[in-house]
Amino acid sequence: MAIVKGLIKKPVKVVIYGPEGIGKSTFASKFPAPVFIDTEGSTKYLDVARFDKTLAWDDIFMQVNEAVNDGSFKTIVIDTADWCEMLCIKAVCKSHNVNGIEDIGYGKGYVYVQEEFKKLLDGLEDCVNKGFNIVLTAHAQMRKFEQPDEMGAYDRWEMKLSKKVAPLVKEWADMLLFANYQTLVVEDSKTKSKKAAGGQRVMYSQHHPCWDAKNRVGLPDKMDFNYELIKKYIETGETGTGKPKAEKPKAEPKKEEPKQDPTPVMNPIVEGAPEVIPFDQPKSAYEELKALLDGAGITDEEVQRACAGQGFETADKPLKEYPEQLIREQLIAKFAGFSKYILRKREELKAEVPFQ
Repeated sequence: MAIVKGLIKKPVKVVIYGPEGIGKSTFASKFPAPVFIDTEGSTKYLDVARFDKTLAWDDIFMQVNEAVNDGSFKTIVIDTADWCEMLCIKAVCKSHNVNGIEDIGYGKGYVYVQEEFKKLLDGLEDCVNKGFNIVLTAHAQMRKFEQPDEMGAYDRWEMKLSKKVAPLVKEWADMLLFANYQTLVVEDSKTKSKKAAGGQRVMYSQHHPCWDAKNRVGLPDKMDFNYELIKKYIETGETGTGKPKAEKPKAEPKKEEPKQDPTPVMNPIVEGAPEVIPFDQPKSAYEELKALLDGAGITDEEVQRACAGQGFETADKPLKEYPEQLIREQLIAKFAGFSKYILRKREELKAEVPFQ
């Protein structure tokens, strides 16, 4: 067999995952001549080419074939992979004549789902060989993670896929990009207390204990969530060594006498930590949430039960130990709906209906 040397130009397989609403579909729409297989109907506000909403597992295979045969597209986007997996699960349940995947027993249901989903990934691999970029988007969820050789546990972001399918997708991808909001934390210069104050959208391309990510073209660990930063790798089709590219050292400017600036200076950013800037009246996320709860007459325990029911945290974890991001993006940002949910559950408990 022939031995080939050098870089190989080839279309890419990209997986983009992150919390809902961060702009995954919009990001995918920037790829060359995309066509969307919209499994959840999330592209109606985007000016893109799309198939009618996919309603069945077999529809996905037919739509992939139509996209390849059409001749006017260069990128096939499946939006989203987790909704795609739900269609796969329904198909497996139907073929085994059961109502739920757990009914198959002994965990075999998820093995069948893994086998079916691999057929889709194999088909998408054929599309890459025919010259198509492939993009899968996916939602992210936070899960408790424990390492057997270390003490303690921590929260980490993962794709909202089953434990059998998620590893397949990660191994299959050339780029696995995690998009999230980088929270800016402000600090009172006197009390040193801190408070979150908004954030910016960023994406990560290297593995971290708190999320999965990878790339094979030497991308920086962290970038703005902007397609232009990976555009050249997508459109040239070049693959790299998988090692981050070293930046050329910048020439040091001539030293000048520092001028006194009355404006507070931003504290240095520690890798993996949020940016810190001065702040006058700090409040933690928990304190802000507590003020809302007190105003609505809701207890910490009721919030803990509700969050456990939604799968956010365990019921025994104190509310003040919840991650800042969870408190701000789920409990505070959606407090109106969340509080109504809790109050409704309170009434159900009074009527002796078990809390869900």
